[in-house]
Amino acid sequence: LIDQGIVEFQWILVGMVIGGVIGAATARLVQMTSMPEMVALFNGFGGMASLLVGAAALGAGDSNTFILVTIVLSILIGGLTFTGSLVAYGKLSEKIGSGAVTFSGQQVVNSLLVLAILASAVMFCLEPANSMWLYAIIALSLLFGIMAVIPIGGADMPVVISLLNSYSGLAACAAGFAINNNILIVAGSLVGASGIILTQIMCKAMNRSLSNVLFSGFGSVSSAETVVEGEIKPISVEDAFYVLEAATSVAIVPGYGMAVAQAQHVVKELCELLEENGCEVNFGIHPVAGRMPGHMNVLLAEADVPYDQLLEMDEINPRMETVDVAIVIGANDVVNPAAREVESSPIYGMPVINVDKARTVFVLKRSMASGFAGIENPLFYKENTRMLFGDAKESIGGLIREFS
Repeated sequence: LIDQGIVEFQWILVGMVIGGVIGAATARLVQMTSMPEMVALFNGFGGMASLLVGAAALGAGDSNTFILVTIVLSILIGGLTFTGSLVAYGKLSEKIGSGAVTFSGQQVVNSLLVLAILASAVMFCLEPANSMWLYAIIALSLLFGIMAVIPIGGADMPVVISLLNSYSGLAACAAGFAINNNILIVAGSLVGASGIILTQIMCKAMNRSLSNVLFSGFGSVSSAETVVEGEIKPISVEDAFYVLEAATSVAIVPGYGMAVAQAQHVVKELCELLEENGCEVNFGIHPVAGRMPGHMNVLLAEADVPYDQLLEMDEINPRMETVDVAIVIGANDVVNPAAREVESSPIYGMPVINVDKARTVFVLKRSMASGFAGIENPLFYKENTRMLFGDAKESIGGLIREFS
């Protein structure tokens, strides 16, 4: 900006100070449980910044066809990233319904939107002086972002977050080409490439293709009907303590419920008490547990849980049959045995942590409500499962007091 004489350095400094103050305040005020929503918003802000840069680049003059194409890409990707991230934020914070929103003819509407965007882009490149086409691309890209994310259910939000992160990087890269800024091109390319790789890894962990995540409407009401027969067997904190006291091997599988209860620190304390009692303790981390990539890793790192105790799904599953007690803390869909056993289940084929193969399973849960995917979990009715109802932090605190 300084090099091209667009603004003076004082204004850049003012913008940096304002942005820094807002960022610092946000970092202090936003709780760890709200971090996925914040990541979604940051992705959206990055997309909007690229959209504004692309639109402003049109006024720089000397716009050849290549520059016009990069402007279109910057606006298109930035716009859909912005509104798509806002929808993701709404689903994650449950300000709007977390389920998939589908309707008859949805794919036709989306296809018409894409055609309208392409037509507007072509006309913009042919008539860049006509601002109508620029405004049309902006409006259509914003609408397309909403239409692209609403049919994606809450259970797929970790994949959506990583994909939108990639989009924000690609938008920044396109904006860099539009204003001939090498740093922006390189930084955007790095973010875009890493986001795509992470998205592919997470899709593989769910045994689903990216197209299936984006277009299947997984998590809609119609796919949530699963009938499970059996009896729930609750357990008290005192009885759970006696089982844990005799255990020599414990596997803890955290989920979003641990984040909501902010129980990571008491989990760490329980882990230390179990180890002092001669028990081996490991954590089973599912790639899509929580609401964003690496959510559980971040929470446990905050509690200073040793990294070598965090085992990926492929590492913990072969050990599960030798585990005395598996403790599921607020996880649901990622430990659902229906993914292996029920072919009609919407999550059939998705790799899960096989906690049901442990000798005893404790499930810490507030109620019998289904998970974010809206699917009933047969694990709760297994013969070796005991339900410890209540706030996870309070329940684990009770176990700690029993050990003390």
